[in-house]
Amino acid sequence: MDRESMELLSMEEALSSLIGRLPAVHLQRNYLVGKLHRTVAGIRGEERMRQRFIEFQPDEDVHALWDVGLAIGSWKTQFDGIVLTNRGAIIIDSKNISGRLHFDDKTSEFYRFDSNDVKEVFDDPRIQLNKNIRFLSKWFARRKIHLPVNGLIVFTPKSCEFIARPKGKHLCKVYQMPEYLFQILKAFPLEAEPPNLLKIKKQIISGHVPYLRTPLCGKYYIEASEIRNSVQCQACQAYGMERIKKSWQCPDCGHRDRQAHKLALSEYFSLIDEHITNQAFREWCGVESRSVATRLLTQFDFEISGESKARKYSLKKRV
Repeated sequence: MDRESMELLSMEEALSSLIGRLPAVHLQRNYLVGKLHRTVAGIRGEERMRQRFIEFQPDEDVHALWDVGLAIGSWKTQFDGIVLTNRGAIIIDSKNISGRLHFDDKTSEFYRFDSNDVKEVFDDPRIQLNKNIRFLSKWFARRKIHLPVNGLIVFTPKSCEFIARPKGKHLCKVYQMPEYLFQILKAFPLEAEPPNLLKIKKQIISGHVPYLRTPLCGKYYIEASEIRNSVQCQACQAYGMERIKKSWQCPDCGHRDRQAHKLALSEYFSLIDEHITNQAFREWCGVESRSVATRLLTQFDFEISGESKARKYSLKKRV
């Protein structure tokens, strides 16, 4: 029997789920709501960045890869974007930081003033970009890929203003990105023998290491006991769907859904734990029968460990 695959929720979906399952009054609620807003804004900014990238059309081959994770031993690095050209590779680091932005070359500090004129200090994105350039150069060298590496920091919010910016560094707003990419491309030396970009692209794809996200309760120091259990109705958003005649039924609106437990399981892995047991599933979804819980769990293509009551079900590692 073919079993269904199971995936974590997206970060946006996971945060929405966590907020919805928290008590109305909770110490972390306001922070998580702000985190959700920043996550959504970051996603929109990256979408604008990718749309604007279409304008980068040099007279040579170009291959763009987005959200790439690579590793050198235990050293793992996540790239927002890697652009491969015949002359060199360009790393794109996106930053969702709005407000009035200051780069202080004397103190090497990076900070912003928000709309309320509140100052906030951030890690200097130039440091991270330099680390990423060194990493990718080393990763290429180990595979005998002869391609110079440079990088570009792209600030994605519409409401950002550079008050003081460093000289000689590649950083810009989204609308400026194509022009800066052309400048970086022209600064690369022109190689006599063009590299095999398709081969390099395949090597990067085969070396991709998926980003491993920890369950949000652990990340934000929230006890699992603080989270509301039960299956949510996707028709009226109420919690507490009941298992009736091989389906789930909402006691509020009467909506029925045979697969409502699939989303509930994705929520569990995204919020609570990397593993689930039969008992934990029953407590989470409100199922009384152990055999019913077993049947529902074995619908999915899980990694299974342990025997009998100690059996654990986990998401399969993606390769």
